Amino acid sequence: MVAKHSPPKGRGMDWLFLLLALSGVLLTYNMYRPLASARWAFVSFFTGWLWGELAIHAIVFQLLASAFFVSLVGLDTMPSILAVLATLGSCAALTYGLLSTRETAPAVSCALRQGLGEDYEQRIRPALRKHFAQGIRWRPVLMPFPLRHPEVERVADIRFDRQKGIDLKLDVYRHRDRPTNCPTLLEIHGGAWIIGDKREQALPLMLQLAARGWVCVTANYRLSPHATFPEHLRDVKKALAWIRQHGAEYGANPDFIVVTGGSAGGHLAALVGLTENDPEYQPGFEEVDTSVRACVPVYGVYDLTDRHGFWNGLLAKLLEVRVLKGSMEEIPDEYRKASPLDRIHHDVPPFCVVHGDTDSLVPVAEARMFVRMLQEQSHEPVVYMEIPGAQHAFEIFPSLRSQAVVDGIERFVAWAYSDYLDARDAPRALKGRTAASRRNRIEAEGNAVSSVETASNGTPATQAAPPASAAEPAIPGLHVVAPEDAVVAVETPGPVRGNGHV
Repeated sequence: MVAKHSPPKGRGMDWLFLLLALSGVLLTYNMYRPLASARWAFVSFFTGWLWGELAIHAIVFQLLASAFFVSLVGLDTMPSILAVLATLGSCAALTYGLLSTRETAPAVSCALRQGLGEDYEQRIRPALRKHFAQGIRWRPVLMPFPLRHPEVERVADIRFDRQKGIDLKLDVYRHRDRPTNCPTLLEIHGGAWIIGDKREQALPLMLQLAARGWVCVTANYRLSPHATFPEHLRDVKKALAWIRQHGAEYGANPDFIVVTGGSAGGHLAALVGLTENDPEYQPGFEEVDTSVRACVPVYGVYDLTDRHGFWNGLLAKLLEVRVLKGSMEEIPDEYRKASPLDRIHHDVPPFCVVHGDTDSLVPVAEARMFVRMLQEQSHEPVVYMEIPGAQHAFEIFPSLRSQAVVDGIERFVAWAYSDYLDARDAPRALKGRTAASRRNRIEAEGNAVSSVETASNGTPATQAAPPASAAEPAIPGLHVVAPEDAVVAVETPGPVRGNGHV
């Protein structure tokens, strides 16, 4: 009788173990060296972005998977030994990447000091400054989902316009105490102008600011190919007009609005800051003031003409076929008008430009050029945060890197708000930053941008500053009673800055 030999325990599993370990190595390598070719750029970005920003979770997953396979097949075969070595190497590289995120906070702090002045924090109102987060908050880093904050409520799906059969809606994030006259943020989602939704992006920033007493508005806009640029920009400006007209009903101060956005949203945010009150982009509501107090584009697209050849070809094809619906050779003026790089002029609001130095979708060189031109021409401060090791979309959910960047953006907008309050409380005009005065200066200097003809015969709408006797805007940390009680806590004004400029 012939004895039957049972197959070795876990036969074939050692090779599966090795395959899984090598996949981890490949993902880690891609995090450091993303592919830029048109064919693989998006896949490389997406995997590198998730693997890098969730590095702690990736390390834990690889170690747990290795422990499982070792318990199953042991370390008696060459594939299992190689798999363990590969896993340890991948985890070591991820750990090095995690340690390198310590460079983010110093880089952000340095950018703020360079752009706003060494003493910029001292010029932020104490009631705002005392709430700045310090250090790492580990809980949201370790448990980044779901994205919510116990002190913040969302008012969802408010319709602000209807265009070509599409209801355009926005969400409002605000503190549950519902303070009034709050500084306001308008967030514009990205998605290459063809996908995306108001519920998906910049949530860490909006939740943090709303918990501090800001009102944050995030709006949808028509997407391509249904929409052809500049319809995207017109929809965003219509959302801005809604805040001017209805924001106070939700606690917003319609006289202080900061605009931000990521990727395609960063492109649109930059254009909002650069094309204020341009009647071409607000048909039917030309009289509404569409200026903003500050602009924070994050990993945005700034040169749709790609005049310096930074792109890999994928973005140019997308613009030609779906967004602008014409080639650069066919409609060059439309490409230039849609490029923030061609819309820069002297009288733009303060900018804070944020970009990762390993962005494989929008090369960092494009952001550097945009910032350089802004710094050469703008009369207002320009902050440039170049984030070490950051991919595209790095701040969509909480991570060690995104926390430091969100903290930096909060400091920038707090500086802008403090500057606004100092100017408002002083017996002088807001540094000429009303829509009328800025438009008059543009017309006087003849600052026509690119081939765009600036209308000068319309009556500019001025968003007047509230009188100095008006109630102080709600400040986080102060007790705010319900709006119906008609009582608002008032902060003692800080020292007035000399001329409002850095």
